[in-house]
Amino acid sequence: MTQFPVVQTGENVTRQVLADHPDLMVVAFSFGAVGAVGALHNHPHVQSTYVQSGRFRFSVDGTETEVGPGDSFVVPSNAVHGCVCLEPGRLVDCFTPRRDDFL
Repeated sequence: MTQFPVVQTGENVTRQVLADHPDLMVVAFSFGAVGAVGALHNHPHVQSTYVQSGRFRFSVDGTETEVGPGDSFVVPSNAVHGCVCLEPGRLVDCFTPRRDDFL
């Protein structure tokens, strides 16, 4: 198994690839402070997000939703999405196909 590095992606935000295959990738994002931002973006991959801990306000194509531990949802391909951390925590995202830009 490959051990992937922790990468700083923003102020108080890190990501670590947990597992990858050309068809699927699992990535953990850690948010260390209230107000930390996962900037709005989009990509061709379908994304499933599981909230392992913390609270977040997500925007997906302009619709805002607050999520907390145990919540999960799917972000469709090319949907503009991002989040703001309301309580420090960790998100686990799965992408299909793999996000080669994270390798």
